Amino acid sequence: MERSFRKMHGLGNDFVVLDGRREALSLDTATVRALGDRRTGIGFDQLVILERPRDGGHVRARFYNQDGGEVATCGNASRCIGRLLLDETGERSVTIETGGGPVVASDAGEALVTIDMGRPRFAWNEIPLARDVDTRSLPLQVGNLPPAFGVSVGNPHAVFIVPDAAQIDVAHLGSQLEHDPLFPERANIEFAQVLSSDRVRMRVWERGAGITRACGSGACATLVATASRGLTGRRATIELDGGDLIIEWTKQDRVLMTGPVATAFSGTVQLPDTAAARAA
Repeated sequence: MERSFRKMHGLGNDFVVLDGRREALSLDTATVRALGDRRTGIGFDQLVILERPRDGGHVRARFYNQDGGEVATCGNASRCIGRLLLDETGERSVTIETGGGPVVASDAGEALVTIDMGRPRFAWNEIPLARDVDTRSLPLQVGNLPPAFGVSVGNPHAVFIVPDAAQIDVAHLGSQLEHDPLFPERANIEFAQVLSSDRVRMRVWERGAGITRACGSGACATLVATASRGLTGRRATIELDGGDLIIEWTKQDRVLMTGPVATAFSGTVQLPDTAAARAA
């Protein structure tokens, strides 16, 4: 079965987008992994399947990591989907239904898209964690790292505020921390260096994907962590490996993310018969 796809990215955090609104798609873990292989497949950090909306939004999106696991949401991917829908509908804002709740994407001009990621969640069972602990000082004992700040921005994050993000062995520490027993659904791990009251350098290990050039929800979690600790204001530029995102935590307790998106290329891919269309 041949299907069209788009390859998109937000600051180098790359996605394959499949449109299942007319003909529904169901991909198993092996197929997602095969598509994500950068040598024998298309290659991506996450795969996105668009579906018909169920709760009054413009579209429903399902997100899969490179390892085949499904996750609730993805900030950078939502910006990419938002750009597609804004161009498709001609509207100034669109609503994307995700497993982490509805996400509103708005045209910010100059090829930028703003995503309203909703309210950050701090309760241990909302992140979620395996037990009731102080989420602003997670009991993670790894090397000389300081206590992490735990928060959910549609998915679980642990933010370590460090003196020098460039000196962190992200691959070693991130892979270890992602699977810590404290995180029943694993976690995204951020290492953040505060440069000023309105600028933070951040590197990230994404669960199921490893080191990525950018992570939208991770940038949001980082701003919430640094602002909560009084290290930055509630609006800052988060400097990622792939470029900058502007994050604002509003007085209405909404986290807004603004940044660019791009389409790298489009094409067709042969999917197995097990992905054949079926009623949504």
